[in-house]
Amino acid sequence: MAELNSIALTKVSTTTGVNMQAAAKTTLYTVPPGKVFYPVMVVVRDPSASLAGGTDYDFGTGANADTWRQSVDLSSMTTANTDYMVIFGADVTKYTECAAASEFGIKVSTGSTGAATATIDVFGFLV
Repeated sequence: MAELNSIALTKVSTTTGVNMQAAAKTTLYTVPPGKVFYPVMVVVRDPSASLAGGTDYDFGTGANADTWRQSVDLSSMTTANTDYMVIFGADVTKYTECAAASEFGIKVSTGSTGAATATIDVFGFLV
């Protein structure tokens, strides 16, 4: 009989006030020492203003945060304080696990036309 595992999908971080306009990387979650992180889903929610024009956001590790999802278009989030988008890993796509001490984040490449922030939740599991 296979041993049951205690690994659970969970929200590992919530980051408020993420700048959705400026071309920069924001760390959303730092993997704890001795652990490996497998990101499964990101929720971008409650923008402070319209994200119109925000057509290129990357998620993942490294300087460009481009190891998990790239070129995510959030420009349809135009209603402040209520809009949200759920971003999953793509089907049948190979990813690389996030090693201990690596920083999972978002990098704005083409951000919103106007100044805006958002809250971002990261979901996954640790091994």
